[in-house]
Amino acid sequence: MTGLIEVKLTELNQLFNSMDPSPFHERDLDRNAEEFIVSWAQEHPKQHDLKLLVHLSKRPADIADAQQLVTDSVAHYFEYRANMTMHELKRLMREGRASLIIGLLFLGICQITATLLTPPAGSWQTVAREGLTIIGWVAMWKPLDIYLYRWWPPLSRRRLYQRLSRMPVEVRCSLTP
Repeated sequence: MTGLIEVKLTELNQLFNSMDPSPFHERDLDRNAEEFIVSWAQEHPKQHDLKLLVHLSKRPADIADAQQLVTDSVAHYFEYRANMTMHELKRLMREGRASLIIGLLFLGICQITATLLTPPAGSWQTVAREGLTIIGWVAMWKPLDIYLYRWWPPLSRRRLYQRLSRMPVEVRCSLTP
């Protein structure tokens, strides 16, 4: 089954970011167009293929060129977004590794110090020992947050962008010249 994403525009230039000076086939999509396409893609089940249908009110000079231009531009843009998201994910994993090493070292120092404070119960040393144990485990919060929760969203976005970069694109024009 194929999930259809339909975009209705007056003219082809509305699909692209007007501030982007890149050659046309490498230009960024307009932010609103991207958000619209991505949000509709997220509505379709992941196992469905996607297809983009662009409706234009004004017919471009050469519809075949417009078809190829939109197909290439959409594929290039979402492939670029998938690559950028992968870089973001790699940076997050590097941050997680550094945080994990620092957190484990700090936890170890806290646990060793807490072990050295083992006099009779009820003294200030008992409070300090418990405090060091808690502080040591709190230092592990960031790496655990990264490795348990924060890597899923970028990975999911990357997969979505990859799906969007592979989707077929069709351009249809109304009868007005």
